[in-house]
Amino acid sequence: MNVGRAIRLCRSQKSITQKALAEKAGISVSYLSLLEQNKRDPSISKIRDIAIALGIPASILFFLAADETELSGLDPGLIDRLASTALGFVHESGRADKMLL
Repeated sequence: MNVGRAIRLCRSQKSITQKALAEKAGISVSYLSLLEQNKRDPSISKIRDIAIALGIPASILFFLAADETELSGLDPGLIDRLASTALGFVHESGRADKMLL
């Protein structure tokens, strides 16, 4: 599982800086950077805080963090569709957030 990759992917999909995400999630920029580099393992509560700051369900982060070995029992076509849907949700939730501003 690579939670850092998922956080970085979602953050970039929403065009949010590390500083802005860290502030919204109540963590330091250096800690967020370490998470994104996969040098630290966040607690479940920190993942929840980051997901809330990103405006997405934590389950999206967990799915996007899954490695190929963790998804090995699923049909590759299903994995592609689920990943596309998850990224679409991240992208659309970002647009909805901007529309509210």
